[in-house]
Amino acid sequence: MTRTDDKTGPNHVAVIMDGNGRWAQQRGRPRLFGHHAGARRVREIVRACPDEGVKYLTIFAFSTENWKRTQTEVSGLMALFRRYIMREAKALFDEGVRVRFIGDRIKLDDKLVRLMDNLEMFTADNDKVHLTIALNYGGRDEVTRAAQRLAFEVEQGRLSYKDVDAETLSKFLDTRFLPDPDLVIRTSGEARISNFLLWQSAYAEYEFIDTLWPDFTKDVFAQVLSGYGKRERRFGAVLA
Repeated sequence: MTRTDDKTGPNHVAVIMDGNGRWAQQRGRPRLFGHHAGARRVREIVRACPDEGVKYLTIFAFSTENWKRTQTEVSGLMALFRRYIMREAKALFDEGVRVRFIGDRIKLDDKLVRLMDNLEMFTADNDKVHLTIALNYGGRDEVTRAAQRLAFEVEQGRLSYKDVDAETLSKFLDTRFLPDPDLVIRTSGEARISNFLLWQSAYAEYEFIDTLWPDFTKDVFAQVLSGYGKRERRFGAVLA
C-alpha cells in the first residue's frame, strides 16, 4: 500500500495530547487550567475530522501511569472528564460522533463509569466520526489483560492454544472494534510513544511536533495530515 497523493489522508488518527501542564505554567496558571484548555481543543479537532477525511480519532486522555501525579491534579482530571461527558454529550450526538472508551475501568469512580457507559450507548448508532477516548489506558496493560482473557478461554476449552495467533489476540484487545491507526501524532516536542497503542501502531506513521496540545488548532491538524499524504507506507515490503 502506498500513499503518494497528498489529497489522500489517514483514515484513523491517534493523538498523544501532551503539553497541557506546560502550556498553563507558561501563563503562570495551575496545570488544571491547561487541561481545561486541552479539553476545548478536543472539541475543535473532532469537528475538523469529517472535512479532513478522518473517520476514526483516538485520543490519549489519561494513562495508567498518570495516577502517579499529585492527588490534586488527578482529582481535577477526573472531575474534568465527568464534566466533559455531561457537557459534550448532546453536541457529540448531534454531530454524528460515536464515542467509545478504552482502558481499564476498575480504578475509575462509579459515577464516571456510568457516564462513560451512558455516552457509549447514547451515541452507539452514530457513524460520522468514531471518537475513542483512552482513559486509564496503557498499551502493556491492555495486552496483559487481553492475554489473560485469551488464556481463560483456552483454560475453559473454548479455544485451542494451537489457534492462538496475532489475529486471535487482536480480538481480545480493547480496540477490537477499530482499524489500526494510520498516523500517530504526539504534541509538545516529546519523541516517545508513552505506552500508547503499542500493538496497534506496529505499522503506523508517527509525527512528533513541538506544538503544545492547547495550541493544536484545526489548521495545525490539517498541516500534519497533508504531510502524511506524501509518505510511502510499505508495511515491511520493498516497493518497486
